[in-house]
Amino acid sequence: MLAVGALLHAKQLSRSPFEITTALIVPVVQATLAVYLFRAGGEPGRLLEAAVGAGLMGVWSSVLFGSGGAIQNQRWLGTLEMIMLAPRPPALVVLPITLATALTGTYAMVATLVWGRLLYGIPLDFARPLLFAVAVPGCILGLGMFGLLLASTFVLLRNANALTNTLEYPIWLVSGMLVPITALPAWTGPVAAVLPTTWGARAVREAATGSGPVWPSLGICLAISLACLALGALMMTHVERRARAAATLALA
Repeated sequence: MLAVGALLHAKQLSRSPFEITTALIVPVVQATLAVYLFRAGGEPGRLLEAAVGAGLMGVWSSVLFGSGGAIQNQRWLGTLEMIMLAPRPPALVVLPITLATALTGTYAMVATLVWGRLLYGIPLDFARPLLFAVAVPGCILGLGMFGLLLASTFVLLRNANALTNTLEYPIWLVSGMLVPITALPAWTGPVAAVLPTTWGARAVREAATGSGPVWPSLGICLAISLACLALGALMMTHVERRARAAATLALA
């Protein structure tokens, strides 16, 4: 069911003009941002790390906006009620939506690396290519499970996009996707430690640059993501019951 649902929603996303336009433009913008940021900082040797970080930003944006937008789209299409009434736990019905957004975010990673290579000549010399090929899907899977926790809060919100707009940049900044965590204020450390995005980004970066062991970071990312999945499932059930009781499920 999860595989069929994820494939269905991925097909729907692939036919959205907004998603297609975003997929074409955002990777170029993010690759450019990363390149000029690191060049201005006098660190041209870390351009591969910058390109990988920019790609992760694209994956996170896809999951964040996809999780919020998918629920809102189901409202607009009049299918949210049918999803919630399906004879399955609400989490198992909504999880394919977040997994589909994470899968489409894979394109953002690939496109950012390709554009960085074609436009700016970034050498794609991965220190551990096989581990990189494992870390990226693991990170994307973790973000998909994290997306369920986010989606569970979007069911009751009339304008979920308002929340996604406020979460996009703070999360990738605190997670160290492009800016080192050590350059941030000390109080951000505990916040970063509980986010799966932090450990997923670290695992991918370590695989790309060979700066550290990949498996511990990837394991922590998946462990936190599984906790988010369990919490998101509980919240989804609670939110769904609350929405039914308050008759707020189909707010539009």
